[in-house]
Amino acid sequence: MRKLLPTTLVVLGIVAARPAPAHADFGLGLFLGEPTGLDLKFGIGNRSNLDILLGFTSFRDGRGSYGHVTYLVTPLVGQGDAVSVPLRVGVGAALYGFSNDIHVAIRAPLEVGLRLRRTPLEFYGEIALALILFDPGDALRLDVQAGLGFRVYF
Repeated sequence: MRKLLPTTLVVLGIVAARPAPAHADFGLGLFLGEPTGLDLKFGIGNRSNLDILLGFTSFRDGRGSYGHVTYLVTPLVGQGDAVSVPLRVGVGAALYGFSNDIHVAIRAPLEVGLRLRRTPLEFYGEIALALILFDPGDALRLDVQAGLGFRVYF
């Protein structure tokens, strides 16, 4: 009994001193599809994020600059032993095209991720409806954007 108390205190001290896993609030990755580009994701709340993508209008032709800013919320997260599966919805704005032919759109994405628990890595797919508000020579129109990507969290 005399050895049990010091041993218990040492074990409790080691467990308490162990570093806790950091909550990753910043993700950096690549998105391939329509559009294609560098993806930055910032955690701004418990289940809310700001997603910024800078790149090209498509991977196929690489023509036209593209950028969007999207506010994402995560209403549902499926839990597994090795992964979590977040479902995200959002709203944002996109600006793309050439210097003499700029398009402005409001976008509403639906994103499903596969986030690994033991590694700060996430694979995800996204489909978004984009309402093009300003398109030189055209009226309002609806476009679909989609693709696959990955993010490394820091």
